[in-house]
Amino acid sequence: MMTKTIRAGIAVAALLIAPIAAQSADLNRGTYKSPAYTAPAYANWTGFYVGINGGYGFGKSNWSAGAVTTGDFNVTGAMAGGTAGYNFQTGTWVWGIEGDLDWSGMKGSSSTNCPATCETKHDWFGTARGRLGYAGWGNWLPYLTGGAAFGDIKGTSGAASVTKSKIGYALGAGVEYAFLGAWSAKVEYLYADLGKATCPAGTCGVDNDIKFKTNLVRLGVNYRF
Repeated sequence: MMTKTIRAGIAVAALLIAPIAAQSADLNRGTYKSPAYTAPAYANWTGFYVGINGGYGFGKSNWSAGAVTTGDFNVTGAMAGGTAGYNFQTGTWVWGIEGDLDWSGMKGSSSTNCPATCETKHDWFGTARGRLGYAGWGNWLPYLTGGAAFGDIKGTSGAASVTKSKIGYALGAGVEYAFLGAWSAKVEYLYADLGKATCPAGTCGVDNDIKFKTNLVRLGVNYRF
């Protein structure tokens, strides 16, 4: 009697286990696939935005009076300021205009062919640029940018000093990432050339041309309306 009971129990267990084993085999054969996770795409970059930015500048300056020159010397320092712009998206392409205005702490000096030491400072910097971005990679927006650059060139040598506001150009590229709906963060590189400022003979003894160019790397956070 006991043997029959054990046999019956084994048969019932086999009936219960069989469907589970079959399902497990199906899973092992790959017939079941869990749905792939897809990050939501940020489909619409159109609109006005404002933001803040900060970074560092690696520039070059040069003082020259005819054939006499200091040669290029480093002008470096931090930058920080505000940004405003507008984007218009057509399909996967994003067209935009952007302006920014930054405080700058860039400065550098040289005593080559300049006994009193020639110092170049850069106190503020701004741009007005166009942007062209590609929105086909989810929340990422790589872009190219270019336009006008504005800023001051301040030259000091001993007691002589001159400050000129100049207009030049800026070219660069960056990538922006959208998160939390209306927010985005970006990293950007710009090359800017502000041309030259002249320290006249009445101030510097002889006419001196002071040139200034810089490479900028900036981080930023924007909020889109």
